[in-house]
Amino acid sequence: MSNLTTPERIEQRVRRSKRIVFLRSDFAGLGSYAPVGRALRLMVKKGVLAKVGYGIYVKARPSVLTGNPVPCVSLMDIAFEVMARLGVEADVGKAMRNHRDGLSTQVPMAAVIDTGRSRVRRKIAIGKRVVLYEGDLPGRIR
Repeated sequence: MSNLTTPERIEQRVRRSKRIVFLRSDFAGLGSYAPVGRALRLMVKKGVLAKVGYGIYVKARPSVLTGNPVPCVSLMDIAFEVMARLGVEADVGKAMRNHRDGLSTQVPMAAVIDTGRSRVRRKIAIGKRVVLYEGDLPGRIR
């Protein structure tokens, strides 16, 4: 057994991993709930990770403009990887599908994903940019 502390073990796992998105459950075997939470907060403060949602963390790098930590990938990439990790089939929203298929020349600015009949409601956000959900359930964007 190594003599590394919980934050050191978590940082080591993040740096060695090829994965970009991490769920809190990825670190459950490295310690109990409170030390893992403290270690994740420390890594967010250091700029190694960025928190994008409840229990969702992303590898971060310094911004070229401000020097503040920013996620390594786009918000849509994060959303798709989170949905895959949660076992939810997701696709881009209707407006992006229309643009991709050549049915529209308008490029959608909002990050919208279609989760079909899934009931997922995870808030995924980077700063003020938030992922919106589109689906067949009532109350969703149509």
